[in-house]
Amino acid sequence: METKITRLLSLSLLIILCLVMVFSMPGCKTGEPAAVEEEAVPSDNEQEETAAETEEETAAEEEIDEETDSIEDLEITGNINILNGMEISDSVKGGRPVAVMIENSPDSRPQSGLINADIVFEVVDEYGVTRYVAVFSSKEPDIMGPVRSARIYYAEIARSFDPIYVFWGTYGDAYPVLKTMDLDLLDANSDAYVPYTNAGWRDPSRSNVLEHTAFIDIAGIKEDAGSHGYSLDGGQSPMRFKLDAAGSERGNISDIEVNFSHDNYKAGFDYDPSSNTYLKTLAGAPHNDFETGRQIELNNVIVMITDIDGPIDQWGHMVVRTTGTHEAGQAYYFMDGNMVEGTWARSSIFDPFEFRDIDGDPVLFNRGSTWVCMIQGIDRLSY
Repeated sequence: METKITRLLSLSLLIILCLVMVFSMPGCKTGEPAAVEEEAVPSDNEQEETAAETEEETAAEEEIDEETDSIEDLEITGNINILNGMEISDSVKGGRPVAVMIENSPDSRPQSGLINADIVFEVVDEYGVTRYVAVFSSKEPDIMGPVRSARIYYAEIARSFDPIYVFWGTYGDAYPVLKTMDLDLLDANSDAYVPYTNAGWRDPSRSNVLEHTAFIDIAGIKEDAGSHGYSLDGGQSPMRFKLDAAGSERGNISDIEVNFSHDNYKAGFDYDPSSNTYLKTLAGAPHNDFETGRQIELNNVIVMITDIDGPIDQWGHMVVRTTGTHEAGQAYYFMDGNMVEGTWARSSIFDPFEFRDIDGDPVLFNRGSTWVCMIQGIDRLSY
């Protein structure tokens, strides 16, 4: 009997001890559930703001990606000619640019060699006549001309390529200025002021006027350049390149016309969508090459607006601004049947030109040849 009572007391004590331990545990109160930490739920407005911010961040990232695609991913680099963007090979040379002065008076037409130039700058000269700074690198023509005399602003344009600059004389006051430009000069007229090249010759069959009979070739220029210690490597370029636009991205802007002074000096560029090129016209007629009879064909056309003043003296010489900021330099870029509005700039005559679109991004051009027109007002451009 005593043993049974003892067992009952022990069991009762054990039950009481267990109940005490349970109710004394942290976080537990009689009749109250354990506390649960709640997560904050955003309101409808907060959810909308978060979604908008996410969309803006995504759009910004996509915009950055698009800019990267348009410049870094689309730009052609590597072993290319710096003036025309073509891969250097047996047929595409890559030597230092050679800039040659070629005239454009009616009696000098059709010219030789312009069809082989990588870049041609056309600017008005005295009495409304234009001349060309024809820059060669990828090809080495056997004949270029008629070659004419230099002007200070033509030399400044040539200097942008750090070339061998070739001309047939100039006026007396220009020689001292040319010698300050750190240019490798070759004068086919004489050696009175700067190094002479005997690579030029006269062809009286081309005209009965002496000034329209001067011609020259690249091989002779390079030979004389070497004899004067000029490097045949190097050069610089304003051009950056891309592939031609796909057919669906090409436009139909054609019949581009630049009126430098009057009808005899109207330069035209007719877009050919089948070849994605521009056929050059001059004074309303095809601008053909003398030797081959082929019409000059271009991949890009650039029209630069600048300050042109003159005549400044009794000989009718002009002054053309070849440097300046993007704020001062309006430009129009034609390629792929489209027009890209933008700006041009150049810090000094020793620097290459900079070509940008209206958003300030570098312009990528089609590979091939480029014609650049420098004019004093948008009223001289139509398209």
